[in-house]
Amino acid sequence: MSVQRVDPPELAQPRGFSHAVVASGTTIFLAGQTALDAGGRIVGGTVVEQFERALSNLFTALRAAGGEPDRLVSLTVYATDLADYRAHAREIGAVWRRLAGRDYPAMAAVGVSRLWDAEALVEVQGFAVV
Repeated sequence: MSVQRVDPPELAQPRGFSHAVVASGTTIFLAGQTALDAGGRIVGGTVVEQFERALSNLFTALRAAGGEPDRLVSLTVYATDLADYRAHAREIGAVWRRLAGRDYPAMAAVGVSRLWDAEALVEVQGFAVV
């Protein structure tokens, strides 16, 4: 399995994402994860707390499928308040680095009016290649 991150010099320097990721191997598609605990309740009152739990849940699913965080090649973040998410970008980046390291997948952040669970502030969905 190989992963190569591609950040062309013609594009703005990426901060907290990669412009493209080239990967070969078996693809693992990961369902959207929110800040649900094992009992099915949303935990965490801030976007940073919920992002950490949602990302941890995503990585739990990824590991159960045979992958590790460094094999995540694409991630979409859905946030109910994109301005709040951006305002906490530094803290969210610190959570990412603590849980996944310094390499980033290709990423997108999308503002949405509501997620499945009304208390959810953020949801993450992605795929990995192992």
